[in-house]
Amino acid sequence: MKGFFQGFLKESFFRLVFGIRKEWRTFLAVTAGDVLIAFAMVVFVMPNRFPDLGVAGLSVLSNYIWGISPAWVLLTANGALMAWAWRELSPRFVIWTGYSVSLIAFLVKVFEFIPQLNLEDKFMAAVLAGVIKGLGTGIIFRAGGSTGGIDIPGMALRKRYGIEMGQFSICVNTLILGFSAFIVGIQASIYGVVALYVYGIVVDNTSRSFDRRKQVFIITNYPHEISEFITKDLGRGVTLLQGEGGFSGQERTVLLALLEPRQMVTLKHFLAAKDPKAFMSVNDASEVLGKGFKSWENL
Repeated sequence: MKGFFQGFLKESFFRLVFGIRKEWRTFLAVTAGDVLIAFAMVVFVMPNRFPDLGVAGLSVLSNYIWGISPAWVLLTANGALMAWAWRELSPRFVIWTGYSVSLIAFLVKVFEFIPQLNLEDKFMAAVLAGVIKGLGTGIIFRAGGSTGGIDIPGMALRKRYGIEMGQFSICVNTLILGFSAFIVGIQASIYGVVALYVYGIVVDNTSRSFDRRKQVFIITNYPHEISEFITKDLGRGVTLLQGEGGFSGQERTVLLALLEPRQMVTLKHFLAAKDPKAFMSVNDASEVLGKGFKSWENL
């Protein structure tokens, strides 16, 4: 067993060094996200005795009950989970998760020396906790990393048994929040739920907002002129699709493009001047992968 853990740690270290050299952007994103998460836990969550989710929730509960630093619980629990999931998940996921977990545990211990902020408004503290922690987690998720905790068994169980992560996460976190209510009280639990609600919204928007684009379909009498404007003036690619009018039966060229919101404004003005009878449909594309957008290598 001792040799297994030594080999595990040695291999993890060399993979981490190689990963940092190859994926320095991921390294910076995960580091920045960890700083925000640890700061929110120590400055806003723990002083107000708010509950938390997953392993972080268990770590703050151990602090409330026995006075144990959350850093030790985070490190021990996540270390055991990663050792269990080493054979189930991709090395990249496990290595970056290991780095993230270790850094969060270290930063939690460091931030414990920061003077506590005595915010009298518990609601404001809950919102700030959710925003800051959600922003940090969203940055990490966007970089393809993980904060550890129940993400580790969740990913492993989905891979082996097809269990949905959402269902697994809801079941585990419901038990943790229910148990937390007996420790911190109903009022603190309610504020904790507010923080977690804000956290979920911020995570979703942070992890996706940078990749959002507008998907545009255009039917026009001047398809080549519009296509040239999109490619040359807006600097974006465009695909020409062959369509047929359902009523008229006439063949029409349909333009498909993915643009940034600011480019949409420019395109609208151009269409209004060039072809006022043009038809345009705009949809939100939450994520775009491929040349000119998010790289497949960053997944």
